[in-house]
Amino acid sequence: MTDYSEEQRNELEALESIYPDSFTVLSEKPTTFTITVTSEAGENDETVQTTLKFTYREKYPDETPLYEVISQENLDDNDVTDIIKLLEQQAEENLGMVMIFTLVSAVQEKLNEIVDQIKTRREEEKKQKEKEAEEEEKQRFHGTPVTIENFLNWKAKFDAELLEIKRKKMKEEEQAGKNKLSGKQLFEMDHNLDTSDIQFLEE
Repeated sequence: MTDYSEEQRNELEALESIYPDSFTVLSEKPTTFTITVTSEAGENDETVQTTLKFTYREKYPDETPLYEVISQENLDDNDVTDIIKLLEQQAEENLGMVMIFTLVSAVQEKLNEIVDQIKTRREEEKKQKEKEAEEEEKQRFHGTPVTIENFLNWKAKFDAELLEIKRKKMKEEEQAGKNKLSGKQLFEMDHNLDTSDIQFLEE
């Protein structure tokens, strides 16, 4: 018969010596402890970190331990979901053997990958921003490309503006016309006008 508590005790001692700074026992019954896992430093010395909480079930390692991510730094929700999936998969694969070290190592590798991805993500974001800035610059120089649709819209506006200008001009002329005298009125006002043409012809 397997002595589960013996195996669990031995593993705890081993973990304590492997992770002296990041291993903390929270309770004895059931045995619950946390291990904080930090990635290697990335390009700009950034790191990602997570604290994993493990609880031994009575028949561990013939049963998987309970595990959860209780805190994280610089990780987004998708990363946390990936870590949980990874723990699930590793726990199933290592059933029957003490596995905490294996689980933590897998998470450690995953965090290192994430740090590399952060660098790639940043580079892609930078490229994307540069591309958008370039597009804006192009738009500024090229203006709006002419399509049949936007030309017709412009023409309709232009024609409407032209019509408005013509209307205003006609109104102004009408107003001015009211103050203009007809030929007859001018003739009646000044009798010299009837001789002016004759004089002009004689000359």
